[in-house]
Amino acid sequence: MTPSHHSLFLWPSIIAVVGFAVVWYEAGLTGLFLVITLCILEVTLSFDNAVVNARTLERMDPLWQKRFLTWGILIAVFGTRFLLPILIVSIAAAVSPFTITYLALSDPETYSLLLSSIEGSITTFGGMFLLMVSLAYFFRLGKSIPFVSNAERHLEHWCRVGVIEVALAVLILTGVSLATDHPQLEILSAGLIGILLFIVMEGVSYIVSLKKHRLIGGGLALFVYLNVLDSAFSLDGVIGAFALSTNLLIIMAGLGVGALFVRSLTVFLVAQKTLSHLIYLEQGAQWAILGLAIAMLVGVIIPVPTTLTGLIGLVCISIAYIASVRAIKR
Repeated sequence: MTPSHHSLFLWPSIIAVVGFAVVWYEAGLTGLFLVITLCILEVTLSFDNAVVNARTLERMDPLWQKRFLTWGILIAVFGTRFLLPILIVSIAAAVSPFTITYLALSDPETYSLLLSSIEGSITTFGGMFLLMVSLAYFFRLGKSIPFVSNAERHLEHWCRVGVIEVALAVLILTGVSLATDHPQLEILSAGLIGILLFIVMEGVSYIVSLKKHRLIGGGLALFVYLNVLDSAFSLDGVIGAFALSTNLLIIMAGLGVGALFVRSLTVFLVAQKTLSHLIYLEQGAQWAILGLAIAMLVGVIIPVPTTLTGLIGLVCISIAYIASVRAIKR
C-alpha cells in the first residue's frame, strides 16, 4: 500500500478519534460504547455496498472520486442519516420539516416513535430499490465468470424477456403489500417510488454515458447514483440505530464514522484494482444485495434481526472471496 493509500484511512481514523472523544466527553463511557457499536455495524452491513460502489467508482475520474469522499460523506452523514428521515417523517405526518427537526433535537424519543411508525414504508422503498439493483445485474447479458454458474446463467436466459426485472419486482411488491399489516397503499406507493427511482437513475446514467462531456458522463450522474444507492443501503440501519440509542449525537457519530470508513474502503478497492484480481467479489456483493433486499422486504411482514441481515452480506462476500482466491491459485 502506497502512502497515498494509507492516507485514505488516516483521515477517517483521526475523525473517528476526535468524534469518539467528543461523545465520551458528552455522553460518558456508555455513549462511547454505543458509538463504537454503531460504527462497527455500519461497516459490517455496508461492506457489500463498498464492493458494488467500487465497480461504479472505477468509471469516475480522480476528481470525482475525491468528491465522492468529501462532498459524498457530507451527503451520507447529514443528508441520508439526518435530513432524509426528517423529510420522510415530515411528509408522512404532514408536519413542517422545521417542526420535525426541532422534535428530533429536543425530543428524540418521540421522533424515534414517529420514524418507527413509518418504518414499513421506508424499508419497502429501500428494499425495492436494492432489489432492482440486483435483478438488473443478474438479468444482464454478457457477465463474465458467473459466481454461481448454473443460477446466474439461467437468469441470463430470462433477460430476453423485456423488462423482466420490473415485472418480477412489481409482483414481489404486490405480494408484500398483501401479506403485511402495514397500510397497503403506503407500502405499494413506497415500493413503486423505489422502482421508478431506479429506472430513472438507470435512464439518466445511460443517456449521459452517450455524451462525451466528461463532467456529466464521467462524474456527476455516477456521483448521484452512488449516493442514492448508499441511501437505500442505509435506510434500515438508520431506523435500527434508534433501537440502540435515541441520542442523535451518538447515532450520527457512529453511523457517520462508519460511513466514512466504507467510503475510504471503496476508493481503496479501486486504487488496488481489487475487483480485477478477486474476480468473484462483485458477483458475491450482488448476491449480498439480493439477500439484503429480500431481508428488508420480509422485515415488512415479520421482524428480521439486524444481525441476520448483516450476516447475509458477510457470508456472501466471504464465499466470493474464498472462491476468488482459489481461482487465482488455479
